[in-house]
Amino acid sequence: MQVKNVELVMSAVDPKQYPTTGYPEIGLIGRSNVGKSSLTNVLINRKDYAYTSGQPGKTQTLNFYNVDDLLYFVDVPGYGYAKVSKSEREKWAEMIETYLTKRDKLKGVVSLIDGRHKPSEYDLQMRDWLDYYEIPVLYVATKVDKVSKSQRKNQENMLRTELQLEQDETLIMFSAKTKYGKDEVWKWIENQIK
Repeated sequence: MQVKNVELVMSAVDPKQYPTTGYPEIGLIGRSNVGKSSLTNVLINRKDYAYTSGQPGKTQTLNFYNVDDLLYFVDVPGYGYAKVSKSEREKWAEMIETYLTKRDKLKGVVSLIDGRHKPSEYDLQMRDWLDYYEIPVLYVATKVDKVSKSQRKNQENMLRTELQLEQDETLIMFSAKTKYGKDEVWKWIENQIK
């Protein structure tokens, strides 16, 4: 998909603040610093539109990006970041759970996992949680440009095994640097918002 116009329309913490335009929404979730903003920037063909930070825990609200008046990408705060207070983490968890379980415009979630490592305990918990609520999920393994080409298939097999993915569940290897996997991610998104 060739994106022409993108606008960060709002940062929300409460359902009363969500957009009311009725466009379908795709949530982007993952651990802090896994590459959600980088994936967003690649998908919308912008260099630094979604703010990327070397410092985890920067996204603290649900950020709604209007993409060509067709859909919203919703950047969700990263999970598993230890340097915020327990009460702050609980507030984020409640905000995220409310959005993911109650939002009828949500058509699916892109769950980002660091493609260089085994999934974390948090990744596995999120996988179980999304499964429990029967939310459509695309798993995207990020930063695969840091995995040698000869090792990628092994890495992909290991991630599928660790995440206990069924045959029909998709895992896409992705690199923001080389844009590897971008078209496959878009294909899944387009199918979800039909």
